[in-house]
Amino acid sequence: MTRVQSQSFSDDAPGLAARRLAATLIDEVLRSGTALDETFERMAQGAGLEPADAGLARAIATAAFRRLGTIRDVIDARLERGSPRKSGPFEPIMVAAAAQLLFLDVPDHAAVDLAIRQLHEDARSARYTSLANAVLRRLAREREAILTRLEPLTDAPDWLRESWTTTYGPDVAIAIAAAHAEEPPLDLTVKSDPAGWAEKLDGIVLPTGSVRLRGREAVIGLPGFAEGEWWVQDAAAALPARLLNVRPGERVADLCAAPGGKTAQLAQAGAVVTAVDRSGPRLRRLKANLERLGLKSEVVTADVAAYEAESFDAVLLDAPCSATGTIRRHPDVAWTKRPEDIAKLTALQARLLDQAARLTKPGGRLIYCTCSLERAEGEAQIEAFLSRNTGFVRDPIKPEEIGGQTEALTPQGSLRTLPHQLAGETPRLSGWAGFYACRLIGS
Repeated sequence: MTRVQSQSFSDDAPGLAARRLAATLIDEVLRSGTALDETFERMAQGAGLEPADAGLARAIATAAFRRLGTIRDVIDARLERGSPRKSGPFEPIMVAAAAQLLFLDVPDHAAVDLAIRQLHEDARSARYTSLANAVLRRLAREREAILTRLEPLTDAPDWLRESWTTTYGPDVAIAIAAAHAEEPPLDLTVKSDPAGWAEKLDGIVLPTGSVRLRGREAVIGLPGFAEGEWWVQDAAAALPARLLNVRPGERVADLCAAPGGKTAQLAQAGAVVTAVDRSGPRLRRLKANLERLGLKSEVVTADVAAYEAESFDAVLLDAPCSATGTIRRHPDVAWTKRPEDIAKLTALQARLLDQAARLTKPGGRLIYCTCSLERAEGEAQIEAFLSRNTGFVRDPIKPEEIGGQTEALTPQGSLRTLPHQLAGETPRLSGWAGFYACRLIGS
C-alpha cells in the first residue's frame, strides 16, 4: 500500500476523523509490519479524538484485518482493471469502507460518503472518487449475497493456509480460520472462587478454571478489578503456568515474562518468582499489574539468552514466536508475519530453551510454550531440544490437569490448543488461543 499522507485527524464532519485514522492504521500496519495495538496506541495519542471516535477507528481497523482476504477479493472483483496504480491512499480507504459496509453495524451512507471525502483529500486518489463510489455502493447492495458465500480460509494468507492444512488437515484448517472470524471472548484468571466471580460478572466457569465473560464491558469498571481479585488472561494462556505445578516457597523463573499474567499465577501459587524480560517498558506494565493484584516478584531486565542465576526449582519459558495462535484476538498478525520470520524465531527459541535448561535444577521442571500454531515453533522445537539435551525427558500432561480437554493433548502428552476447540454457548463464547506447551524434567 501507499503511505497515507500525515494530517490532522480532527475534523468538523462527524465520523470523518475516525475513518481517516482507521485508514491510516491499516496502511501503516501493512506497510511497516508493526502490530496494530502498538500502532494504534502511538497514533491515537496524537490524534486528538474523542474516545468514541478512537474506539470506532480501532474497530474498523480490527474488522478490516480480520476479513482482509475477503475484503480484497470483493473489491478486486468489482474493479474491472484492478486497483488503480499511483492512487495514493485509495486502497486503505477502500478497505476501511468495505469493512464497515460488510462487517460492522455502520450506516451505509456514512461509510460511503466519508470514504469519498477522504479520497478527495489527496490529489492522487481524488481522480478515482467516481469509481470508488460505484464500487462501495455496489458492495452495500450485494452485502447479503457476499456474506452467504464467505470462505473462512480466504481470510488467511497463502502461507498460513498451506501450513495449517499440511499440519492439521483441511477440515481443521477451515475450523481454525472460522474461529478466527469470531470476535474473541474475554477470559479472566481469578485468585479464588471462580464460580462466585462468574456469577458476579455474568460469566461462565470453563473446565480449566478460567472465567469467561458473556458481556463486553470495559474491564476497569468491573467488580473486582480495582481490588485485584482477577486479571485478564486467555484460557489457553493460563494453562502453562498451572502445568508447572509450583509449590509454596519454590524458586521459579518466568522467562520472557511480560506482561505478567503467568508471573501473577506463579506468585499467587506461593512461589518465589523471578520475572525476566528484556523489555523495560513491558516490565513496567508487569510491575503495575502485580501491584494492582497485591502480588510480589523479583523483576529483572535482561536478555534471557544471556541471563545467569542460581538454578531454579522450576522454569517457565514463554518464548517469542510468530503469535499465529493469537490471530483471533490480534487479526493483524496474519498479515504482518511472513514465512521467513519462522526461521529467525525458531533459532532464537532454541537458544532460549537451551538457556532455560541450564537454569533448571537437576530434577526440576521446565515448561516451554509458544502462542503459535506452527509446528516448527512447538513440536519440532522440542524434538530438536531433546536430541541435543539428553538430560531432559518429557513429563506427559494428564487430561485432568486441563479440565479433561483431551483434544488439546498430543500423543506425546504435550499441550496443543487450537482456536476451534472448547465449545461454548455460542460461537463467540467458544474457542481459545492456539498454544503449544511441553513439560520437561531434568535429570
